[in-house]
Amino acid sequence: MKKIVSAGEIVVEIMADRLDQSLAEPGLLHGPFPSGAPAIFIGQAARLGQPAGLISAVGEDDFGQMNIDRLRDWGADVSAIAIHKGQATGTAFVAYRADGSRHFVFNIKNSAAGSMEIGDAAQALLAGADHFHVMGSSLFSERAIAVILAGIETIKRQGGTVSFDPNIRKEMIELPGMREALNQVLAETDLFLPSGEELFIFTKAADEASAVAEMLGQGISAVIVKKGSEGAVYYDRHRRVAATGFSVKEVDPTGAGDCFGAGFVTHWLRGAKPAEALRFACACGALAVTRKGPMEGIATFAEIQAFISGSTEGTSL
Repeated sequence: MKKIVSAGEIVVEIMADRLDQSLAEPGLLHGPFPSGAPAIFIGQAARLGQPAGLISAVGEDDFGQMNIDRLRDWGADVSAIAIHKGQATGTAFVAYRADGSRHFVFNIKNSAAGSMEIGDAAQALLAGADHFHVMGSSLFSERAIAVILAGIETIKRQGGTVSFDPNIRKEMIELPGMREALNQVLAETDLFLPSGEELFIFTKAADEASAVAEMLGQGISAVIVKKGSEGAVYYDRHRRVAATGFSVKEVDPTGAGDCFGAGFVTHWLRGAKPAEALRFACACGALAVTRKGPMEGIATFAEIQAFISGSTEGTSL
């Protein structure tokens, strides 16, 4: 099977205990949980049996070891995750709002993740890869952007493909160089996976159909618009395929989009039809929200198949 590589932040996530709890005052928190959008994506891909590896960096601390152990236990290639003495693993504190939104306090750029690079281990990992996945949240510094663009260049030179999930938090969109980096990645993208309004970051189109048409006109092979619990819609130059979501009790939404992306990309790389890939991806996303913690709801291939078999939601053309 084709090997997927991503590059970006590894963090631990620490969550507020109750809705509308402020992070500006003392309160009960839960965690730490292993996290980081590219780490969640690679973890889900690995649990589906797909060869997958991550380029990143952690501190020589418990938080970093927790993340490495989790990814290694699930079969991911951790050879290009550097361990830096004297630096701390990144952190993400999150508070949940009653309206469904979330508020984050990040330490990523100044954590060990800010020191990731294309060293010998990363070059070796990329040399054996067929596909590169980009999370917009990973474009958090000039150094991180350079690593990701180098990864894309290597994979493209080898004849591989690129997928791109904008995954942009409001706290990050105006970071220096962010918009330019997003556009650079988009120009190399084969598979584009925006969530809702993220589609309109790159276009002035007034509606989804027009925006998608513009993206496809720029050379992107397919656009998959994620719609949370409502499902997702796949577009290419020849068809539109819609999938409904699965009905589950949401415990924690963090990581659902990353798991959806991993489910879709793995099936796309295996040559699955869009309807099959969408349905499987929606199941990955649904199961992800049923546990507290960004990676705790990641399921195996067999578990996802069993979940789909017991559900009635479908896909339509």
